[in-house]
Amino acid sequence: MQNHFPLWKNILVLTVLVIGALYALPNIYGNDPAVQLASSNNTPLQQTQADAIAAKIQDAGFAPLSFEFENGKILTRFSNTDEQLKVADLLRDQLAGQATVALNLAPATPEWLSKLGAKPMYLGLDLRGGVHFTLEVDMDTAIKQAEERYINDIRTVFRDSKVRYQSVAKEDGGIKVVLSNEEARAAASEVLNKDFRNLDLDETAPNEFTLKVTERELREIKKSALAQNITTLRNRVNELGVAEPIIQQQGDSRIIVQLPGVQDTTRAKELLGTTATLEYRLVDVEHDTQSAIAGHVPVGSRLYYDKNGAPVLLKRAVIVTGDQITDASSGMDQDGASAVFITLDGAGAKKMGKMTQENIGKPMAVVFIEYKSETKVINGQRVQQKEKVEKVISVATIRDSFSKRFQTTGLDSPQEARNLALLLRAGALAAPVEIVEERTVGPSLGQENIDQGMTSITAGFFLVVFFMVVYYRAFGLIANFALIYNVLLLIAIMSVLQATLTLPGMAGIVLTVGMAVDANVLINERIREELRNGNSPQASIYIGYEKAFATILDSNVTHLIVAVLLFAFGTGPVKGFALVLTFGIVTSLFTSVTGTRMLVNWIYGNRQIDKLSI
Repeated sequence: MQNHFPLWKNILVLTVLVIGALYALPNIYGNDPAVQLASSNNTPLQQTQADAIAAKIQDAGFAPLSFEFENGKILTRFSNTDEQLKVADLLRDQLAGQATVALNLAPATPEWLSKLGAKPMYLGLDLRGGVHFTLEVDMDTAIKQAEERYINDIRTVFRDSKVRYQSVAKEDGGIKVVLSNEEARAAASEVLNKDFRNLDLDETAPNEFTLKVTERELREIKKSALAQNITTLRNRVNELGVAEPIIQQQGDSRIIVQLPGVQDTTRAKELLGTTATLEYRLVDVEHDTQSAIAGHVPVGSRLYYDKNGAPVLLKRAVIVTGDQITDASSGMDQDGASAVFITLDGAGAKKMGKMTQENIGKPMAVVFIEYKSETKVINGQRVQQKEKVEKVISVATIRDSFSKRFQTTGLDSPQEARNLALLLRAGALAAPVEIVEERTVGPSLGQENIDQGMTSITAGFFLVVFFMVVYYRAFGLIANFALIYNVLLLIAIMSVLQATLTLPGMAGIVLTVGMAVDANVLINERIREELRNGNSPQASIYIGYEKAFATILDSNVTHLIVAVLLFAFGTGPVKGFALVLTFGIVTSLFTSVTGTRMLVNWIYGNRQIDKLSI
């Protein structure tokens, strides 16, 4: 029996069909506008808080579709976006400091499907609506910060190695090292060549060196700054509660951030663009502050000012910085003032513990560092200028040693404490970023894109179906069943993998529909050719599938290679198109060959036939 599948193959094809239909099903239910709430600190919301929030919503006259409380978070669904926005504004006002309020689109999947792990595909920014930002990383600042770290490290190594020096400072083109005498030159040269191989050493005078960062190290600094900024931005976006954000590199210095479903652009810009961190330093009590104001700043110290403008002389050596903070939460201290509770990593805790133990009774300062970007008009042109703002927010006497966990006070308001805690939790940006492009896609435009995309898919689908039935008759009808099967499997795979569907992805589905039927055209034409050569119908079916398979496989493999390369090297819309195309090639190969072969075997196998409807 040439045209007969064994039982296990029939069961396999039918099982894949049933599973595909099941996991594609959630996509027909759509999404509900929702408001998502989570605690503004690391403590999950409690049931009593959830009950109080539900009461607030009902007392305001709103009737949500559902109120869900799970894992310390609240999700409230509404029937329209107007209610969603009004409730979000209400809760932000009444729960300031207690909970983070985020807008979301929650899948309306039935509970029985959710228990099976069936979820709809994520929709991209162009289909769901939201905001798109292009961020420019300030690489000049990243390099300056790296040079400052080298300056501090050189001073430390010189002190540890007993190398006498007058100054280590930044100058145009590099770092200038001035030694105390010519005898220190050999020791300094040995230390610099041993510990600072990423710096090019140039002896400009008998007791002077100029150090420059190597080209290789410059590339590494830029690469590291970009990678750290992407990680930090991803952590900050998680605080917004955005489902499936897109955060990716563009070129050597830019980052693309897409936030589907986000409508509060002001809050998003505030979190993405703010560069803030803390530094802890000892106060210099050994030298006169007034002398430093007059310009005589001691070596190893720096002059700062607090938020009231009062001068404070601090040690240059930094105890710990923001990148050593692993957790931060806002609250009130014992006196009722706003505070941020800090938790350090192992290395930071060790340094803080040693420093506080050795300096009990001495003052320590907290320096708040922020990069601000301001647009000014110079000579009739708008120029973007960046400024590093450093201010002392707190000076307190060390009463006892502490290390891993402590609190920082001196903040102006609970809101400032919450914002600082959020930024510290998410991590510090390695270099300032500037929003150079901002686009907003409204939900109505997103729905219009969905409608147009569905229209193109439907039109393409029915045109292909019509052509196949007219031209290949019964075999064309079988190919159409396989086509439906293919689209179903494609949607199911994207749903299971929680892939993001974009407008280019819809174009990939349209192309997949055309490519899927192409395999059946090859098979059907080969069957017709065998019939013209005088072979029997059963033999023609068998030879048609067997001989056409090699051609179909070659064609799909070449398409798959192109799709994989597009996904690997493309960005944004190209990736979305390539992803759908890749899945589509795999599903079409299965449905066009195995799926149609099963149907043909059911109809024509195991019986005597004189003519084929092809």
